[in-house]
Formats: sequence, C-alpha cells, structure tokens
Amino acid sequence: MPDFAFLAQVMGRLLSALPTTLALFSLSLIFGISLAVLIVALRVNRRPWVSLPARTYIALFRGTPLLVRLFLIYYGLGQLSVIRDSFAWPLLRSPFGCAVLSLALCTAAYTAEIIRGGLLAVPRGQIEAALAVGMTRWQVLRTVIAPITLRQALPAYSTEAILLVKSTALASLVTVWDVTGVAQQIIQRTYRTMEVFVCAAAIYLVLNFLLVRILAWLERWLTPPRRVPPPAQAATSLAQPSADL
Repeated sequence: MPDFAFLAQVMGRLLSALPTTLALFSLSLIFGISLAVLIVALRVNRRPWVSLPARTYIALFRGTPLLVRLFLIYYGLGQLSVIRDSFAWPLLRSPFGCAVLSLALCTAAYTAEIIRGGLLAVPRGQIEAALAVGMTRWQVLRTVIAPITLRQALPAYSTEAILLVKSTALASLVTVWDVTGVAQQIIQRTYRTMEVFVCAAAIYLVLNFLLVRILAWLERWLTPPRRVPPPAQAATSLAQPSADL
C-alpha cells in the first residue's frame, strides 16, 4: 500500500521549492525571448556580415548540450579574472544566475528559429497591401507582421516552452534547490526514489499542462474568427437563381 503520509510530506517539501522552479522558468523565458528577437533581426538581414553572427550563435547553441554549457558557465567563467572584475560577476557567482543565463542562452537560439519560421510565413501580399494604403513600416510591423508571426510561431513555441520547464531540472546539478534539487535531497535521506520522483513528475506534469492551456488560449485569441454562414442562409442563397441567368 502506498504510504500516503510520506507522499503528502514529500509533496509539501517539493511544493515549497516550486517558486524557485517558476523563477528559473520565467526569467529564462523573458531573457530568452528578448535575446531571440535581437537574433532574428540580425538573422533575416540580407548583409552576410550582419547575419553571420546570428547564424553562428544559433549553430553553436543548438549543436552543444545544455548540460555542458551549464557546467562551462558555472565552473569555467569564474576562473577568468576579466569576468570576476566585471559588473556581471555578482550574477555569475551565484548558481541561480548561472542557471538562468544558461537556460536563456539556450532557449534564445531555438526561439529565434521558431520566430524566423513564423516571420517567413507572413504573406508578402499583405505587407504590400498595408504599405499601399499608406501605413508606416512601424504600423505594418505592429498590425500585420507581428500578429501573423506570433500566430504561426505559437504551436512550435509551445513545445520549446515545455522543454524549458523540463530543462530547469538541470539547475539542481549546480546546487540550485528547485523541485528536482529538493527531490534529490529527500532521496539522499530516505532512499525512497520511486515515491519522491513520482511526486516531482506530477508537479512538472501539472506545470506543463497549465502552460499548454495558456498557450492554446493565446493561439485561439490571436486567430481571427472564421465567419461561416448559417446552414439555412447558405441553402437559401444556393436556391436563388443567379441574376446573370
């Protein structure tokens, strides 16, 4: 029989670490999206010397494991005197700051390609039509390009957001006590791996479920309603003879 008292105690301990996991995810998401927008602006530039840094960044961070980059940032940057004497050292000397930086740099590379795919899906005719009616380039970007790009990118970005939630578990390897880190602490004391990790998995499952529902609602909100005539009206219009006959 399951030890419900132990499961309840473990769940309470893990939920106390949930704010750390949410902070890791939120900060990484915000910084990652902000950096991704800058990368996309460079990536779609027609000048090779402008787009090359963005291409290199995307290839580098998509082609190397997140865990390796996390260890390089956490253990490697502190060995450089230039980093220790810089303004970024208060952030990089903390495990939480290193984890956020690693996650943000990683998700920015994937998000940039997702946004670029949505940007390429914008019909050229709609942009030309908006410019033809006298809209400025900023108005075209805000009212035409941005909504269509976001709507096209959301389905793929929902997968990236889910992966980001699960990637926060790696932060426990650099002593960030999130849900996974606290779960490992409990296992070291109780040796009850199955029950603890089942509780941790349930928390991540609920987080991802809520995230998917929020993104699905946002996608429906951005999708324009399709006006379909009622069946009776459609049948009447088909029954009426054409004026040209």
